[in-house]
Amino acid sequence: MTQSWHDLLFAHWPVDARMLQEQVPPGLPIDLYDGQAWVGIVSFHITNLAPRGVPSMPFVSAFPELNVRTYVTLEGKPGVYFFSLDAGSSLAVTAARTLFHLPYFNAEMEVQVEMETVRYRSERHTKIPSASFAATYRATGPIARPEPGTLEHFLTERYCLYTVDDSFRARRLQIHHPRWPLQTAEADISVNTMAEAAGLRLPSTAPLLHFAKRQDMVGWAMERVGARDRASRITNHESQITS
Repeated sequence: MTQSWHDLLFAHWPVDARMLQEQVPPGLPIDLYDGQAWVGIVSFHITNLAPRGVPSMPFVSAFPELNVRTYVTLEGKPGVYFFSLDAGSSLAVTAARTLFHLPYFNAEMEVQVEMETVRYRSERHTKIPSASFAATYRATGPIARPEPGTLEHFLTERYCLYTVDDSFRARRLQIHHPRWPLQTAEADISVNTMAEAAGLRLPSTAPLLHFAKRQDMVGWAMERVGARDRASRITNHESQITS
């Protein structure tokens, strides 16, 4: 499939690794950067969503999306684990839940882009627990491609997502895109209950913020991840978290 992502805000918070691992399926060991775990909330809107070689269609291929995520590595391949993905398209939500076992939710969403400022609002249809987000944000610096070894690279340069199916077997969906055109950003986040709705507790500190104007990607079919040596890797990883 193909997608184009627009006007992205990456908001990241450092969180307790043991608390985070309790909320992630045990077959997906979380990633740490210099011993620190991270949770991200990413807001954007999508265009050009379609199978490769098939033209995108209005009202089907374009909608806002908002995700809550952390970072895992399985069989040596770093990826993203999503706690939730809210979308302004009921068709996309149904398809993603059915085909990809991803925790998508229907939401009432609105995105306004005025000059360099993005105004973003999301309210999940399910009211208990509340899952709402409202922010005004913009880029504040020049474009810089993340360099390997940096925190920015750790948080954004990941080329697959992980989930588990109904039998709790790990699944991987691989993607490809150019390196992120990141910019520093500022944001006024007036409402944010997204992490709380996922059972996560964010610190009271200000988030690390980045902006990206556009990213184009391609993705492949979901695949099952092999179980070779997984138990020993999980045990070793969890011992590092608790030490």
